[in-house]
Amino acid sequence: MLAQLAPLREPLAVGWWPLAPGWWALLSLAVAVLIALAMWYRRRRQKNRYRRLALLELAHLREQRAKRDQLNRLLKAAALRAFPQERIASLHGQSWLAFLVSTCKGISPSAFDELNQLYQREQATVSETLFDAAEHWIRRHEADHA
Repeated sequence: MLAQLAPLREPLAVGWWPLAPGWWALLSLAVAVLIALAMWYRRRRQKNRYRRLALLELAHLREQRAKRDQLNRLLKAAALRAFPQERIASLHGQSWLAFLVSTCKGISPSAFDELNQLYQREQATVSETLFDAAEHWIRRHEADHA
């Protein structure tokens, strides 16, 4: 009698499709998070684009052994982009140097003193110390983007 019985049949494998509602919710949440991260990253890149451009120009100036007035123009352009609400264009002398020092933590108060000698008959080239201070300021200043 037992020999006449047919072998047991295995049930069909459970498929992964269609997804259960919980998986759809998790998938939707993951897509929303990825979209939000992509938007945040894009906004951040656009907001800091001026820094990347300024650092490229700084490398070019360093390579050319630029004069102080060229470096000062670069710093002023970066500051105008970073702080659009403030009156930066009119700053010069000690007020300009104080602004640079006050907007960047970790910079020595005397880091930009060479820029005080802009209006000399013979423009001297920028020292490595001043280039390093300018690079530090471009990378780390605390900007108020509009």
